Formats: sequence, C-alpha cells, structure tokens
Amino acid sequence: MLYFVKKLRMKFFCACIFFICSSADVDTHALFPVTNNPSPLGEFSAEWNKPQYDQCNTAADEKFMTKEEKEVVYILNLVRSFPRLFLSTVLAKYPVYSGKNDLVNDKYYYQSLVATLGKMEQQTLLFADKECYTSAACHAQTSGIKGYTGHERTSAGCKAKKYFMGECCDYGNEDPFEIVMSLLIDEGVASLGHRSILLGDYGSIGVAIRPHKTYGHTAVLDFY
Repeated sequence: MLYFVKKLRMKFFCACIFFICSSADVDTHALFPVTNNPSPLGEFSAEWNKPQYDQCNTAADEKFMTKEEKEVVYILNLVRSFPRLFLSTVLAKYPVYSGKNDLVNDKYYYQSLVATLGKMEQQTLLFADKECYTSAACHAQTSGIKGYTGHERTSAGCKAKKYFMGECCDYGNEDPFEIVMSLLIDEGVASLGHRSILLGDYGSIGVAIRPHKTYGHTAVLDFY
C-alpha cells in the first residue's frame, strides 16, 4: 500500500513538473541552476547566465586589471565567441536600451554591425596580457592627464612600453558594456577600424580605463 501511494505521488510530481516546464509563461531558467556570477549581459537575456558562458571570463583571476577592465575582456569574449546570440539578444535591443531609437535606421554603422555579426564565425578567446596592459595603462594615464586623443605616445616612458598589434581608444565612457558598444558600433569612424580590431584575429589583450581631462574617461585596449 505504501509503495502504491509513493508511486501515485511520484506520478503527480512528474505531471506537475511536465506541466510547469511546458508552460510558455514560465521562465525555465528559474527551475534549473545557473551560474552564481551573473553575466554582464544577463539583463538582456537569462541565457547569458548559463555556466557554459563562464569560459569567456578569461581575465577573472588577473590581479593587474580592475574589475571594470576585466569585464571589458569578458564582454568582448562573449561577442567574439557567440556573435549571433549577441546580435539577437543584445544588439537588437540596444537602440531602445540606450535611448537612441533612431540608431536602428543607421545603415552605415548600426546595420552594418548587424550584418557583420550575422555572418561572423566564432573567434578565439582573448586572454589578459601584462605587457599589453602596461602599454595601455601608460597611454591611458598620460592621455588622460593631458586631455590628448589619439594613438601616438607622448612620453618617452610610454614609447618604451608600447606593445600592441592593434589598439582601440574610447573616450567618454567608463562602463565596460558601453565601452564595448561604442567601439563596436564605431559611429563617426568611416573605416570602422575599432570594430575590425575588436573582432579581429588576436589572442592577447590589455585594458586600461582612466580619467580624462576633456572627456571624463578614456579606455585604451591594446591587442596582440
């Protein structure tokens, strides 16, 4: 008799679970465990919080970069590793998210990025590199103090520490996500050079975010 009751209870339990998981109104991510460290893209889709995307957080244990600088690397790796998912869950929502609703009609910058991510193959992961970071940090620091914009090293010390095959400089953003989005969309840069570097064939990166005399903040990303 006890066995029969247990079987009935088990059948009822399984039926309930099946009903819950089959409902289109229920977020199944709430039923199954996800990573304890929410993704920086988690607010766009709960999909990003799944453990399999943690592999992209390659700079997590590095001591020479700040939390925000390491998050830039994390987001970049997510874009490079899962371009179509980023396109459908993040970029598609970005015009409304950013308050730039007209951005969706921008054929040269926004729509070209949609096309690029839509056909892009998975790229290699980027790993934090101390030499790239030292190069980026020196340039970000001196540029910020002087209010300089550009890639030329303006001090002998920074010239000696220069180490990159590709470099991106962003101005006016300190939030890691906005830094990446600014460089990906690359508005105002006809060559789309920053975008090409971010999605290019590199394996090492150093990121430095510093105050900037003119624009409030600058971020320098050096790639090798």
